[in-house]
Amino acid sequence: MELSCPGARCPVQEQRARWERKRACTARELLETERRYQEQLGLVATYFLGILKAKGTLRPPERQALFGSWELIYGASQELLPYLEGGCWGQGLEGFCRHLELYNQFAANSERSQTTLQEQLKKNKGFRRFVRLQEGRPEFGGLQLQDLLPLPLQRLQQYENLVVALAENTGPNSPDHQQLTRAARLISETAQRVHTIGQKQKNDQHLRRVQALLSGRQAKGLTSGRWFLRQGWLLVVPPHGEPRPRMFFLFTDVLLMAKPRPPLHLLRSGTFACKALYPMAQCHLSRVFGHSGGPCGGLLSLHGNSKGFSFSLDLSEPCAKRWSLSSCPSLMRSYCLCPQTRRSCHAGTTV
Repeated sequence: MELSCPGARCPVQEQRARWERKRACTARELLETERRYQEQLGLVATYFLGILKAKGTLRPPERQALFGSWELIYGASQELLPYLEGGCWGQGLEGFCRHLELYNQFAANSERSQTTLQEQLKKNKGFRRFVRLQEGRPEFGGLQLQDLLPLPLQRLQQYENLVVALAENTGPNSPDHQQLTRAARLISETAQRVHTIGQKQKNDQHLRRVQALLSGRQAKGLTSGRWFLRQGWLLVVPPHGEPRPRMFFLFTDVLLMAKPRPPLHLLRSGTFACKALYPMAQCHLSRVFGHSGGPCGGLLSLHGNSKGFSFSLDLSEPCAKRWSLSSCPSLMRSYCLCPQTRRSCHAGTTV
């Protein structure tokens, strides 16, 4: 039996009232944003996909590469919206979860979609003119096609935030509590998979970019099985002679050192020659002096266990550019990069 609290504050009832207000606010936001989302999906489906099919401006393979599962995603939203408008949140969202695989497919195709769009805008004069004409319609409000293509992936993140909040603010005695909880879990799992796909695509882009910058036998095959973390200039301090600037590329499993090519090089100006590739498992980093809290950075000595390499790294980049990513291996963490080190550690320092 519930205790009544006449004339006094009841914490239980106040908490329930807060939950109900949050639930109502979240439900209203989900409904309003779904209407806007469906409207934007419909604009692309009507003024781009539908007309492109009728006119044949793009061949079917190119059209599929550009828009992927857009029409099916649009259909899933059309199926969901009536449930939301009728207040059937659990039933509607549980049914919507059957279509979540479409978002995985759309994410996997997103890089290909952007590439196809840029290629067709560059090569296909008719398509370029068609896109400009459609983007100029008042319905689009100044938005361009390249702004609208990532819309489903952005909406998936909104789904996760809103549905999780809706489930958390729905009491366990509510008839749609279990449905909302299952929907929140499935949507969160899908959002995580989509995020992983996006991270892999970005990493592949980094690896291709680095591969294009490098030449040399040791740089071949760089795009397989590793994750890019950071790149930046460091000074290599030899036992004798002047320090030499080198570009370092840090990956999850290797550290690559490259030498810049002369700016007047006829064919490869702005690129780098790969000079060495150091497996991270065989590297050991020792601090010669300096620390991350000081204004002058420091000098590090890098040693190899099996190949016998040994040299020093002068951390002489601006402090805003740190090799202190949380994802970096421990031997590369927490060292400040400061231009003052360039003066303080060059004079007579040898290792």
